[in-house]
Amino acid sequence: MSNLYFTEEHNLFRESLREFLKKEVVPHIDKWESTGHIERFIWKKFGDMGYFGLAYPEQYGGLDLDLFYTVIFLEELQRINSGGFAAAMWAHAYLAMTHLNKEGDNAIKEKYLVDSIAGDQIGCLCITEPFGGSDVAGMRTTAVKKDDTYVINGSKTFITNGVYSDYLIVAAKTSPELGNKGISIFIIDRDTLGVSATKLDKLGWRASDTAEIAFDNVVIPASNLMGEENQGFPYIMQHFALERLIMGVNAHARAEYALEYAKQYMSERTAFGRTIDKFQALRHSYADCETQMEICKQFNYYVTKRLDMGEYVVKEATMSKLQSTKMADDVIYQCLQFLGGYGFMEEYPLARMSRDSRLGPIGGGTSEILKEIIAKMVIDNKDYKPAT
Repeated sequence: MSNLYFTEEHNLFRESLREFLKKEVVPHIDKWESTGHIERFIWKKFGDMGYFGLAYPEQYGGLDLDLFYTVIFLEELQRINSGGFAAAMWAHAYLAMTHLNKEGDNAIKEKYLVDSIAGDQIGCLCITEPFGGSDVAGMRTTAVKKDDTYVINGSKTFITNGVYSDYLIVAAKTSPELGNKGISIFIIDRDTLGVSATKLDKLGWRASDTAEIAFDNVVIPASNLMGEENQGFPYIMQHFALERLIMGVNAHARAEYALEYAKQYMSERTAFGRTIDKFQALRHSYADCETQMEICKQFNYYVTKRLDMGEYVVKEATMSKLQSTKMADDVIYQCLQFLGGYGFMEEYPLARMSRDSRLGPIGGGTSEILKEIIAKMVIDNKDYKPAT
């Protein structure tokens, strides 16, 4: 653990969170993995403990703590070996709620952010579309102004918490002729007429509910517009830095957990009269994995520090997600190999972990898209400006 970034208060928070997860979450994980439905009571317990409010203002019930509390929250969620449960928690706390906090007016914050921090309402963020994938500018969902309402039509897909959430933060084209300069952000209540969700069946992240969502002539008050009309694209872009860093942190944390587990296993498993951690081929492979993980972890902490200081780290956060998710896949693949046949068995943690990890280079912007973003910044000198 690095003392460059973590204080004694951070370390105490980590211990208490780890204990909370072990007692309150771990006993239910296998059930939630099989049903794909995280029961409501746990959201309330997270809210009561203040875990959803770590990064949010005190006036809405938050704790207004530095970003390293968020890093600890993310790292410890990875250690319970359910990428789906972890995703449901951080997608609520950092995807939906980031937009609420940054673009919502006071009335929206009082109605949704307070309850979200308390664990009484669950949110989801709806950007990706069936035909668009990582191409945010290519979205087809529209919001047409009609008197003092907007009428929304279109669809979204791969939405974490898309089935069981209470409200949806939705990106839609208010001026389609303007391309990416015509996108706006709205908040929509789940029970609004015309909103429907279809649950998707996934390779991994089994505990989280992921949905395709349809909007069929959904009428919402004009006051449900968040921020300024047609400013949605820069809002989305500036929050991508945090989302990508979150996925980078998740990746180094699950790789670290996989390595800890594999090391323990190798110290107990014997072959040819000695434990397998004494075989040079395995030792050197393990050393490679530990090195890759540690480099990503330290880079992610450095980027977190800069983001916490208010710097615009879109390039570094993009690099974090690109490199860390690739590393995690490589390391977890190797850790499964260390276990031999047992790595392939569902009762051992590496089977689920390898499935869950595979989403890393896909979700929140594919690695291919991220490489192009980095290339534009470092070769073409493109400067992605934050929203004003």
